[in-house]
Amino acid sequence: MESLRNNVFDCALVFEGGGYRAAYTCAFANVLLEQGIYFDYVCGLSAGASNSVNYLSRDRKRVREAFMTDGAAKGLVGLRSLLRGRGYFDADSLYEGALRDGTLVFDWDTFSANPARLRIQAFERDTGRTLRFSRDDMTDPMRMIDLVRASSTLPGMMKPLEVDGRVLMDGGLGTGAGIPLCMAEDDGFDRFVFVATRPRGYRKKEPGARDKQMFKAVARDYPYLRKALLTRWERYNAALDHVEELAEKGRALVIYPDEMPVENATVNPRKLKAAYEAGHAQYVREVPRVREFLFGSADAGPCPDDPDEGTGYITLG
Repeated sequence: MESLRNNVFDCALVFEGGGYRAAYTCAFANVLLEQGIYFDYVCGLSAGASNSVNYLSRDRKRVREAFMTDGAAKGLVGLRSLLRGRGYFDADSLYEGALRDGTLVFDWDTFSANPARLRIQAFERDTGRTLRFSRDDMTDPMRMIDLVRASSTLPGMMKPLEVDGRVLMDGGLGTGAGIPLCMAEDDGFDRFVFVATRPRGYRKKEPGARDKQMFKAVARDYPYLRKALLTRWERYNAALDHVEELAEKGRALVIYPDEMPVENATVNPRKLKAAYEAGHAQYVREVPRVREFLFGSADAGPCPDDPDEGTGYITLG
């Protein structure tokens, strides 16, 4: 397959995580694909890692279906999975299993032909280190999905994953505390489109006594994990303050959700479908603002080949 072409080179696309809140924000990836807007650098963590690799595969069906629970994920999330001893999210089946049995296909050929740079991160449970991965680390589809899963492994909600002898967990526990813009900065970028999963003005609150007890129970034998959980709220807020400072300077375009109708652990298929549709409708409205930030005016930049593009419903059914 011939190498694909991208058209945004001086700006990083950054996806925040947030579990199934990504049912809303994955629609931004699809609107970009519908509009023919192809970033040459993408980064994300947790659910944002899934959005990143799915966007680079240019498969709009997978972008959406990765955060729906009535297809490949049916029966693999929620209390049913928990009662089977597989965690609230059955990660073995949702990630490697879905790829292996073809219930959620990943277009590896297109992903490989896309020259865009990619960065995701995970947290090493036993050392507290933040580990970052690029497409060079993704030597085959299963290796890629392992790293995406590692970046998304919520403590207490998903079965921990060992990669190369290291137990890796959600990248939101590490540097940036869930705000992955730091990856793009460290890779040399100074302009960013940041896709947030929380509405404008959101800040985390200090954990209460009950939450602190839960964190200590989940991380009982892992002091680095316990510290990361207990301090994440402050680190997240500081990182988000930094994003907003960049936005004030004109260096970041922050795409906040107008609403966020689902939570990170929402698995109701009807609610997730409604979240996607609401997100898609918002992001279509955001296109002129995105084009102005990237290309200089609201009608500049690439145009879709198909005049029906931008609706989001033609190819998704």
